[in-house]
Amino acid sequence: MNRPAQAAAAAHTFFVANPGHQEMRQNLEYYQAMVGVREEDFTDLEAKPHLSEFRLGVRFYTEEQPAAAILHLEKALEEYFVADAECRALCEGPYDYEGYNYLEYNADLFQAITDHSMQVLSCKQGCVTELASQPGREKPLEDFLPSHFNYLQFAYYNSGNYEKAIECAKTYLLFFPHDEVMNQNLAYYTAVLGENLARPIQPREEIQVYRQRSLMEKELLFFSYDVFGIPFVDPDTWTPEEVIPKRLREKQKAERETAARISEEIGNLMKEIETLVEEKAKESADMSKFIREGGPLGYEGASVTMNSKALNGSQRVVVDGVLSAEECRELQRLTNAAASAGDGYRGKTSPHTPSETFYGVTVLKALKLGQEGKVPLRSAHLYYNVTEKVRRMMESYFRLEAPLHFSYSHLVCRTAIDEKQEGRSDNSHEVHVDNCILNAEALVCVKEPPAYTFRDYSAILYLNGDFEGGAFYFTELDAKTQTAEVQPQCGRAVGFSSGSENPHGVKAVTKGQRCAIALWFTLDPRHSERERVQADDLVKMLFGTEEGDLEPEQEPPAAVVVAKDEL
Repeated sequence: MNRPAQAAAAAHTFFVANPGHQEMRQNLEYYQAMVGVREEDFTDLEAKPHLSEFRLGVRFYTEEQPAAAILHLEKALEEYFVADAECRALCEGPYDYEGYNYLEYNADLFQAITDHSMQVLSCKQGCVTELASQPGREKPLEDFLPSHFNYLQFAYYNSGNYEKAIECAKTYLLFFPHDEVMNQNLAYYTAVLGENLARPIQPREEIQVYRQRSLMEKELLFFSYDVFGIPFVDPDTWTPEEVIPKRLREKQKAERETAARISEEIGNLMKEIETLVEEKAKESADMSKFIREGGPLGYEGASVTMNSKALNGSQRVVVDGVLSAEECRELQRLTNAAASAGDGYRGKTSPHTPSETFYGVTVLKALKLGQEGKVPLRSAHLYYNVTEKVRRMMESYFRLEAPLHFSYSHLVCRTAIDEKQEGRSDNSHEVHVDNCILNAEALVCVKEPPAYTFRDYSAILYLNGDFEGGAFYFTELDAKTQTAEVQPQCGRAVGFSSGSENPHGVKAVTKGQRCAIALWFTLDPRHSERERVQADDLVKMLFGTEEGDLEPEQEPPAAVVVAKDEL
């Protein structure tokens, strides 16, 4: 629909609720680089003021900025009670018959009053869950309101305000009077400030009122549950045990134990079934793909040096001789002349790791710079032709029945920052999968938006090998067990299918500059890269041909020479 600002806001909203989502992080970086998208477009469309302030407060707390943390946490409390009052007011409505037909609901006056009153009280208690729920999260924040005072007591302590630290500690203890750590903190603050000054300090009055009101509502709700059988699920963990009738406590305990046992048995059974299904599906898919690959490369000088078997996987290949040494140098010079720092990442020079700088240029941008005379047009044309050459090789080698279309192409260089290499433990690019969301802990890869689910094949064409580190490697779904490693060198290409069978990453570049052309392809023409279509039109206008001048040569299927030293 060509509405990037709205897309950026939607992506940001999702990412706020799912900060560990790697594919959405990549989407945000892509939107940040788009023309017409402004910084203010990245807004949380589902933001609740009290939650936004709370998150800011916690962030400043973890960054050891107590003054800023106090400001936002106090504001969060203020907004919380505004939202709580609104939520409770909305509960004061007519009786919800909850599945009853109005005419079929049969109750005397006493029962009708009881049903309606308990429904209103239950709704008001539910505001605790409503106000602690975040978009995209299955569970609300546990003990949300008390946690404010846990953060605040320590933030005030770090600011040297012992009176407020004592007040917040005593307020927290209203909810959890036997909390050992908080009682120790209170004793320490009291000792520092002095017993005479600390004793008169009381918990916050509005919290005392809130707690007392909540306990009275709970008593009525538990009573109606015990006597009339009207269900009530307590949203709080701090409710004193004596509020719940003894008979009901024993009943609930037995129900919890039974539910936990059944849930565990079902969970174990489902895991066994999922494991069997995944193993069978993987075996079938791997065998099918392994049989199909091995078609001719179609270009003189190019040869397969590692196939899927040598790379301990499926739908994998390493091809050498794709570029000559002079072509590699020419494309490296093009990168240094045309690439922008942080290209594709809104100018962020170190988007993947703070230990490396990142420069990149797309095919269309290179051609436009060549047209303007800012870089050699011949070099830009070579870049265009080389990407087409790799596309045809992939299409032929993997014996694809449908043509591949460009999804995205990027000529990039990663350069090690010398002063940031000591003690380094991260990768140049962490292990990921190109068309699904990798959950290494669960050993699954979820193929659904916002992942680039339309990507079917990927390739990397290396321009040099005169650097340290930077090896490409494949892993199992756990993102830890390495199955194969490929050392970059001029003219070497790595091609593979983009699915869960091929998790991969790039090891840290510890010295020098690593340059390569990264390519992603799709079998679905609806997801063809818009820039590529523009590049095709520009090439046709400049050179009178739409697909460059690198025509494939007919040759028999390439022999496989396995280089054992590269595993």
